[in-house]
Amino acid sequence: MKISGFSFCRNADKYYYPVVESIRSALPICDEFVVAVGRGDPDDRTRELIAGIGDPKIRIIDTEWKDREKLKGWTHSQQTNIALNACTGDWCLYVQSDEVLHERDLPVLRARCEQLRDDPRVEGLYFRYLHFWGDYDHVHRSHAWYPTEIRMIRNGRGIQSYRSAQSFRRDGHKLRAAAANADMYHYGWVRPPGVMKRKKIEMNTTHHGAASVAGEQPDVPFDYGDLNRIPRFDGTHPAVMREWMARFDWRDQLNYGRPTDVRHRHDRFKYRVLTVIEQRLLGGNIRLGAQPYRRIRRI
Repeated sequence: MKISGFSFCRNADKYYYPVVESIRSALPICDEFVVAVGRGDPDDRTRELIAGIGDPKIRIIDTEWKDREKLKGWTHSQQTNIALNACTGDWCLYVQSDEVLHERDLPVLRARCEQLRDDPRVEGLYFRYLHFWGDYDHVHRSHAWYPTEIRMIRNGRGIQSYRSAQSFRRDGHKLRAAAANADMYHYGWVRPPGVMKRKKIEMNTTHHGAASVAGEQPDVPFDYGDLNRIPRFDGTHPAVMREWMARFDWRDQLNYGRPTDVRHRHDRFKYRVLTVIEQRLLGGNIRLGAQPYRRIRRI
């Protein structure tokens, strides 16, 4: 059995993505790792940092994000599929540049791939998600954030990245997925507030076009709101994140309990009600509404 890791990125260094840590977290169970690296801005060192990992399993595909204004959010799927289509493994493990695997889950994940290798029902494996917010001590448990998503897929079945590269489809249909029994640590919302604002403008430009950010002020830092409203995280972070987390130096720019009028999507009344239902009445494992895949249970 062969496992291919794959990802995509552009300006990851400039916008504070732990891309090196992301790749390193997956390498121990991958026989190869393919990453599509878009040509970034002159002040970005992403390609250099990835090449500097120095692992022969890593294969870089250099790309250009030429059609971003036309493709909008599909740009991310396009770049993901460039890397996916170059994979040669039986299974393909997808980790985005702000996602990191915990070392404790790697043996479990490999064993799961072995267990389900010959089960024709399974097209993918879904992971539990930990969405960190503002710092490394607060993690979302909210209906506004997806609790699971597919990150391991079969190769050679026509499966492709979908829309903004959050999930996967085959011929437009949702995949049949089983539990990976593993966690994905998502650090996409843990950045210095100034960098977070510039990254958010960059993402909105990709998804909605340049006109959508015409009124944005890049010099005004992002406001995470009151972090005391977000559940605290009492677990352990992946070991590969230790040096990255030691760079955390913006605590004095965050709000821990001060009155604020700032409200994000997860603060809306509707989502708070749905969160209470999901977390307290449904055990925290079920998200109400449409699902991005067809869950296979009891495997």
